[in-house]
Amino acid sequence: MKIFLSILLSLAFLFHHSETVSETRLHNYLLTEVDSVSHKTRPQINFPTPNVPKLFYVQRDPNTNTIIYDLNLNASGQPDSDNPIHPYWIKYNDRGQKEELNFIQRKFAYGLITKPLGNNKFDVRFVSYKKYPLVLMRSATDNKYHIYATIEKKLAVLNRIFLKIEGGTFWFPNVVYVEIKGTDPDTGKEVTERFKP
Repeated sequence: MKIFLSILLSLAFLFHHSETVSETRLHNYLLTEVDSVSHKTRPQINFPTPNVPKLFYVQRDPNTNTIIYDLNLNASGQPDSDNPIHPYWIKYNDRGQKEELNFIQRKFAYGLITKPLGNNKFDVRFVSYKKYPLVLMRSATDNKYHIYATIEKKLAVLNRIFLKIEGGTFWFPNVVYVEIKGTDPDTGKEVTERFKP
């Protein structure tokens, strides 16, 4: 009888253990993604949506730290002609504090080049990718300033840019794709486009 109970307990433990392992593997599978460069799995990141005033924001692998691009107004309430947009970090990976971009980030990665076009309208380009034009201008619909981008061949209000990065180096990261999300000003629907820079 003792031998039978011992075998029964061993089998129960074995089935319980294998079920736990399978559940764990499934859970880990659902929370990971495969890196297309190294073919290794890595945890999937849940990116927060910043709850601060902003024109738009940028997020990228390998962490949740987010660059916020906010409107910079002068004393008369108009966009500052020299610096109409203020970029800064929200360091979600740390304590969620705000931090200014450092010199290298401003000049070589996440900074912007702006050029006045007249009537409080600005041409806006990333220092690291000048091919993608953005426009800062006041909306006729809500009378607020927005950044406009061409998404799916139509002008849309830019909300978020996501950079999927896999490997590379500090100066030359391997950007797998860029995902642009915005809002169609006519319909209010979200529009999304991905491209390889």
